[in-house]
Amino acid sequence: MTHYAEEMTRLKDSLLAMASHAETAVARAMRALVERDDALARQVQEDDNILDQYEIEIDDTALHILTKAPLATDLRLTTVAMKISQNLERVGDEAVTIARRAIDLNTEPQLKPYVDLPRMSAMSLEMLRDGLTAFINREPDRARAVIPRDSDVDQLNRQLHRELSSYMVERPTTITRCLHLMVISKSLERIADHATNIAEEVVYLYEAKDIRHSSQKTA
Repeated sequence: MTHYAEEMTRLKDSLLAMASHAETAVARAMRALVERDDALARQVQEDDNILDQYEIEIDDTALHILTKAPLATDLRLTTVAMKISQNLERVGDEAVTIARRAIDLNTEPQLKPYVDLPRMSAMSLEMLRDGLTAFINREPDRARAVIPRDSDVDQLNRQLHRELSSYMVERPTTITRCLHLMVISKSLERIADHATNIAEEVVYLYEAKDIRHSSQKTA
């Protein structure tokens, strides 16, 4: 294997390791919320620097590859890898936000059973997994199928915000807890947005079509 081929392999491997870590961070943050586990929430916060390091490493490798004037297909893969890593780093940031709010929520009695938030988390993480599987397996159709699912997560976020707004009006003592839950819901909605961004990049990678802001998303 040539040094160039080794760098391309390292780029893909780092990206997949980063994706796995981002997914784990979200899953742990949600478990910390549901199980009221402060120690787990703090672990999510402490581990965030691992994702930051992955992003730096991927950028360094990608920039090194770009200096070698790669072929068009490798050029697209390299630039897409950098964009995917940016989205994964932001997924990690949202996991930290969820973990912080979980710690705040744990200081008071639980407001209501958590049903919608774990559902949103499962939907968002499934979108993320499918987008990355599409990347690995060169499946732009699978990536396209991720994109419309973003609206389902958006709808759940809006529904939960309406419900929590009513809670705050009827029971002012719940305002702080409701606001924390709204932030968590918004973070999960943003994770779905990042999964959508990744799926759009995968379509660009394998079809050479930029479908952001276009009607070709599910074509």
